[in-house]
Amino acid sequence: FICLSVLQMSYSRYRSRSRSVDSSDVENPGNNLFVTGLSSRLTDRDLEKHFSTEGEVIDASIVLDPWTRESRGFGFVTMATLKEAERCIKYLDRSVLEGRVITVEKVLPKDC
Repeated sequence: FICLSVLQMSYSRYRSRSRSVDSSDVENPGNNLFVTGLSSRLTDRDLEKHFSTEGEVIDASIVLDPWTRESRGFGFVTMATLKEAERCIKYLDRSVLEGRVITVEKVLPKDC
């Protein structure tokens, strides 16, 4: 499991500043997933398509290096429900995407 407070710093740096709600203030209901092992060729849309096999994807984003704009090899996926997120962990953890084995974990609350 990954601690949200560690990831929130790097994740928030690469997200749009124009969002009306600060994501650090929103409590994680358990449907937010941390995905690692991503190919540098992968797009947000590819990630969304892979996870949509297990339910409705609310958001899928790959974290980019701010200077090179290349993938850092990890990202976040928000599923519509906790049940769908758990299904993603069960069926997509250690699955192959673009020739790479990915890991899928729940993002832990900040106070971990």
